[in-house]
Amino acid sequence: MTESSLLGPHDLPARWRRKRVFTLVDTTFMHGGVFLAAWQSWRNDDARCDRLHVVAIAPLEALDDPPSDDASPLAAELARAWPMRVPGVHRLEFDAGRVVLTLAIGDDAHALLSGVWLRADAFHIDMTDGQEADDPRRLCKTLARLAGDDATVCLIAPEEAHAQLPRALEAAGFELAPGAWPGALTARFAPRWRVRRHEPPLPCDASAREAIVIGAGLAGCALSSRLAERGWRVTLIDRHALPARDASGNPAGVFHPIVWRDDSVAARLTRAGFLHAQHRWRALEHAGHDLRRSDAGLLQIADTPEDADALAAAIARFAYPPDYVQPVTRTEASRIAGIEVARGGWFFPHGGAISPAAICTAQLADACDRITTRMNTEVARIAHDGRVWRAFDANGNEIAGAPVMVLANAHDAARLAGLYGQPTRIVRGQLSVLDARALDALRVPVIGEGYAVPLGAQGTLIGATYDIDDPGPEIREAGHIENMDRIAGMLPGLSLRSDEVRQGRVAFRCVTSDRMPMIGQLADEHIARRDAHRFSGAWPLDLPRMPGLFGAFAFGSRGLIWATLAAELIASQIEGEPWPIERELAEAIDPARFLLRALRHGEIGLA
Repeated sequence: MTESSLLGPHDLPARWRRKRVFTLVDTTFMHGGVFLAAWQSWRNDDARCDRLHVVAIAPLEALDDPPSDDASPLAAELARAWPMRVPGVHRLEFDAGRVVLTLAIGDDAHALLSGVWLRADAFHIDMTDGQEADDPRRLCKTLARLAGDDATVCLIAPEEAHAQLPRALEAAGFELAPGAWPGALTARFAPRWRVRRHEPPLPCDASAREAIVIGAGLAGCALSSRLAERGWRVTLIDRHALPARDASGNPAGVFHPIVWRDDSVAARLTRAGFLHAQHRWRALEHAGHDLRRSDAGLLQIADTPEDADALAAAIARFAYPPDYVQPVTRTEASRIAGIEVARGGWFFPHGGAISPAAICTAQLADACDRITTRMNTEVARIAHDGRVWRAFDANGNEIAGAPVMVLANAHDAARLAGLYGQPTRIVRGQLSVLDARALDALRVPVIGEGYAVPLGAQGTLIGATYDIDDPGPEIREAGHIENMDRIAGMLPGLSLRSDEVRQGRVAFRCVTSDRMPMIGQLADEHIARRDAHRFSGAWPLDLPRMPGLFGAFAFGSRGLIWATLAAELIASQIEGEPWPIERELAEAIDPARFLLRALRHGEIGLA
């Protein structure tokens, strides 16, 4: 098909002109046809929107056949960025992040469409392969939940559905367009009555595109970078003299997805974070930044032989591709590691180790002209005057003010926000660096009961202890011994001595009781507590929210995996763009989830 035949039903490019964001939802994605047409039209238009989003719904098989890289220059770019063959949401960026393809991949097209959260300006829907042709009402209701004002719909449907479609569209708030596009029905969203419970995402009401980010670790630096890339001016505040001083200052950290017997919310969320982090890190490396990332993969040792067998069966059942994860026997794992290991496990070819501080430095350098840092600055309290968020020091002096504020300062975020029920706890983690000769044969990072990361001439990093509610910053001999014992349980051929410890470091993680992070817009707890009876049966979208206040904290030991995803999710929420993960996953990490549970269980009475 030609570009005009694909985009004509939506009056493009005329409709995206002078808009900041334009979002097109496409369920016809094969070889990227509609996306490539929209991208080329966007490039050809001098009056184009600032950011073009295409959200494509496709089966897993769509990833089997990437576009030919000689079809066009744009097809070649898409082919180079083609994602791994795993289900979930993949976000790919082009033209310096101004063109974004979000691929929702899975077996159930309607569930995928229902699961994304966005405000669409146009829908390009193929009904010929689905069950919606028998009863199109469900599909039309889903479109109505996601449609923006005057959103256009082009429905490619079999003839037998044409009799029911007009009624289903009109009942959902759409007006049929005069005339018909060849082989399709077209309509416009113009409801004459309320057809949905919640409005789809809208941008923050910010008079100026300015934000405050508190905390200059992995989360804060990622957030500052993503907002700066969207044209925001950011004031980044941290109590230390330099960024990446707390847990983000560790010599290295490991990154990998989770594979378990079921594809749980935690597994899906970690997979999304892993894939998104890979995409962002590659962009930083292509820009010339050295992230000190290992490139030989990562080996995970199973806790028991039974676990190794169960995970091997799960990997086969989920049909994960070998470039994502591979089950390995003890012999294979020992060969990969370069030393004897205790058990088999699984190997992540694209997992590994990386420098958190190098990531932070690269992100800030990449957007330095839009980020103002305020180091050696402790925030004692925050306040909102109905228009602007302000940060104050212990003497009551104002540090900075902006319409949007993001709390990315770990355990202290809950204190500043005054969150219900003290939802976070600190965990002391002591790590150890061994002399180079102690594990000089180790070829790849190995994880399991603990972790061992080769640092070259600097030795081997091992760890880490997990001391809940322990605020002690001192290095302890017992911590080094514990770390060595953990490694000995994974690598039985070793005989480690305490005099082989070159140095130690203590850092504090922030965790929640459900071990999931806190990412998203914070709830207005005053209103929720005052009207507790009204919210006793509430869902996340029902809760009142604090205008312009967001959180990204409680990452535990998975900051590397979750920080870039958190930054993209919050930046998307601030801008009213399509979310980079399914709404179900976003609700699992919603900072308001503990408040919501308390309201549902009647634990909060009337104020």
